[in-house]
Amino acid sequence: MHFTLKQLRYVEAAGRLGSIAKAADELAISQSSITAAIDSLEFGLDYDMFVRTPAKGIQPTPSGIEALEMIRNFIHQTRQFESELQSIGGDATGLVRIACYATAAPAFLPPILRDITVNFPSMSIQVLEGNMASIIQFLDEGRADLAFTYEEVTHSGHTFLPLFKAPPYALISVDDPLSRASYVTFQDLAPRPMVMLDLPRTKEYFLSLFDAHGVKANIAHTSRSAEIVRALVAGGFGYTVLNIKPQNAEGEMTRYKSIPIRAPYAKPHSFGIVTQTAARQPKIVTAFIERCQALQNNGAFENITVWDTDA
Repeated sequence: MHFTLKQLRYVEAAGRLGSIAKAADELAISQSSITAAIDSLEFGLDYDMFVRTPAKGIQPTPSGIEALEMIRNFIHQTRQFESELQSIGGDATGLVRIACYATAAPAFLPPILRDITVNFPSMSIQVLEGNMASIIQFLDEGRADLAFTYEEVTHSGHTFLPLFKAPPYALISVDDPLSRASYVTFQDLAPRPMVMLDLPRTKEYFLSLFDAHGVKANIAHTSRSAEIVRALVAGGFGYTVLNIKPQNAEGEMTRYKSIPIRAPYAKPHSFGIVTQTAARQPKIVTAFIERCQALQNNGAFENITVWDTDA
């Protein structure tokens, strides 16, 4: 049986996306190239990896599911091999694929990317954004080398390196008298209209904070976009609760303020780097993680959280 790494990448993309057309779009090649790679591999294996249904895409067979897992592991190992070869000269060279929780990315990633540009000019970064569920999926499927998210969404197959703790805080319109308070409580917030960031696991977490303090949130508006949530708050449609402070959260042109929440039953979330425990990281990924930890030690992430300093 003969196959190329390129063919395996074509087959993996088709299996992951469940569609030959989507795989062709992602890889910027023709659908016929994807089809030819699948046909060639299935011929060599002497079994079908996929069931193809017109207008419904493709679904892996039981044998195909097992084969795809082996292919993903092999592709991951080849990326490690390529990075090791490139780094023999000394400097970290190559691509690091990172997945980041979308609401944290605008505030959290810029200092990291600036630092990498200065210290590792030969390192390229690919950023995948998503909600807390999808970025863990990116990591587990091998599409990302590491993920930036909260410890609570990790499982036993992950290794978590904390970078900072992020307590919940309230984002309140400057037209609301509460925006002038030094802190608020969930009891203060509960009667007011709330703009809820409605993402998987996020909504449940915020509602649990109100429940833990014996009150119910008065949800007036919901959105899956952090930008829209902030725009609604700025427009006076309600407050929201977040953990990571947005960029430019304060200033003359900003119509909202970040107010700490005094909440005795709300444990600050730990945010950090997640990797697969069983995967040996190439030097370039290790170098990236070490720079993130150096930034942590230098206080680079202190301004993206809001604390009740008087508690």
